[in-house]
Amino acid sequence: MVFLIIFQGQRLESPLADDPDTVIKGHNNLLAYEDLGLVMGRSLANNLNHPLSLMFLQIAVIVLIARLFGLFFNRIGQPTVLGEMTAGIVLGPSVLGILCPQLSSFLFSPASLSWLETLSNLGLVLFVFIVGLELDSNLMKNKAQTALVVSHASIVVPFFFGVCLAYFLFTGFAPEGVPFISFSLFMGIAMSLTAFPVLARIIQERKLTQSPLGTLALTCAAVDDVTAWCLLAAVVGIIRADTIMTFVATVVLAIFYILFMIYFVRPILQHLGNVYATQEHLSKGFIALLFVVLFLSAFATETIGIHALFGAFLAGIIMPSQIDFRNVLISRIEDVSLVIFLPLFFAINGLNTQLGLLNAGYLWLICVLIIMVAIMGKFGGSAIAARFTGQSWANSLALGALMNTRGLVELVVLSIGYELGILTPTIFTMMVLMALVTTFMTRPMLWFIERSFPDKA
Repeated sequence: MVFLIIFQGQRLESPLADDPDTVIKGHNNLLAYEDLGLVMGRSLANNLNHPLSLMFLQIAVIVLIARLFGLFFNRIGQPTVLGEMTAGIVLGPSVLGILCPQLSSFLFSPASLSWLETLSNLGLVLFVFIVGLELDSNLMKNKAQTALVVSHASIVVPFFFGVCLAYFLFTGFAPEGVPFISFSLFMGIAMSLTAFPVLARIIQERKLTQSPLGTLALTCAAVDDVTAWCLLAAVVGIIRADTIMTFVATVVLAIFYILFMIYFVRPILQHLGNVYATQEHLSKGFIALLFVVLFLSAFATETIGIHALFGAFLAGIIMPSQIDFRNVLISRIEDVSLVIFLPLFFAINGLNTQLGLLNAGYLWLICVLIIMVAIMGKFGGSAIAARFTGQSWANSLALGALMNTRGLVELVVLSIGYELGILTPTIFTMMVLMALVTTFMTRPMLWFIERSFPDKA
């Protein structure tokens, strides 16, 4: 009966419905007859090209490849995140685009990347929030002379080297219309970073957490991280400001916002944390409140003009200070953020990394120069400063190797520079390679230092 009603009801659609051929051959008719195989093929093709379907396929492929590379790098004694960073490059035009161009153009067609970029930005916000959570405020209160000297030297020296390098690269590699002050300050910041999460995991894996070297490295990296993010916020404010008054307004608003978060929001969260921040009483309502604070903080700093990631970092710092609570919160976020969202960022980053742009010998020489300047600034500056404060050569060199770890934090900052138009694709690719090399060399350098100083390392 339903079939008969539908069959008769189709005659109501238009006067042409009286023609039996219209019912049988009509392209849009529900009861039209076609070859089942052709219909299924056309339907699958249309649905597969839908952005939502393609996004799910992209996520599945990216997460799978990232995990495989992460496991492989972990087996050879390297951080898992380094393998995931490499997986992003492999999925980009540098490898997949060359080996399987048709698959690459289908899987990562430009029209399908908008949703993927949105999810990757969410992953970045959650990751930077975790970075803020992992900073131990007790380390920040450590006013030891060595920690202060090394942490500031590990920023000032590579920052200076980065600005000097920008002077020689500006004419041939800076984007058209970008002022030198923006390009040079950003290159300085990019050279000054230390990946606190990666460093902390290396120290933990090598069982150095309670050792003088491990404590000193964590303290230096914590101070370094906070200082570098504040400098990054200032540099982004300078880049985004149209006039000096715009920059002044951005600085004033940023200072007021930071004071508001530290002296108003943080005490409230700490009070609530004393009541709810235990694993037994960690309610969904309290977790929801913390995420509201996170996203409003990211919204506020983006609106002020110093980028949403700084707001996420600040939100992580002001969370309730109970270590057990922070560990529980980190574990809950990491399951989604580090496993799903961050690999999407690596893929987007890999799509912007084009090794094919380095198609001349002098470009590779410049890339090597960037890597050498980064190592000399960070490793050399940290090691010499540590030796100056009375540390042994073994501890000084090991501390320099640890501080030279850039990891994912470097990619986050480079993505900001690329997004703001400060870095060309060529310089972006060179800086990504620098981040990979300096992160990869950390464990071999520590191994070599331990073998060279067996009694003192």
